[in-house]
Amino acid sequence: MSKTYAPKISEIKRETHKFDATNEILGRLATKISKILMGKHKAMFTNNENVGDRVIVTNVEKIRFTGKKLKDKIYTHHTGFPKGLRQESLQSLSERRPSEVLKKAVSGMLPKNRLRRERINNLKLIVGGSDAKNN
Repeated sequence: MSKTYAPKISEIKRETHKFDATNEILGRLATKISKILMGKHKAMFTNNENVGDRVIVTNVEKIRFTGKKLKDKIYTHHTGFPKGLRQESLQSLSERRPSEVLKKAVSGMLPKNRLRRERINNLKLIVGGSDAKNN
């Protein structure tokens, strides 16, 4: 009977992937990024360890949205206090903090477990800057 392979910490090689978000669609870019952050593109992928790579995204403010999402998509959270429900549209959030839109999209595509914070910390978002190549 064969045994399950578990990579050692010394075997994990982390690379840096660079993306340029100019004219990229939000969801399609977020799926590419989430797969790299999880490490699913590697042969040594295990879902209980953080084997993913680092990702740098530039020109986040130039990302594209399809359909009527700018007006219709609403981000909702509750502060925990009475009448603490806060809502914000995609359009106002993308004007105020464009990097937060991509971060929320990628975070929503990662598994909801203890490794989520570790993986999202490997994502660096840069507003502006055009020195990145698309991998």
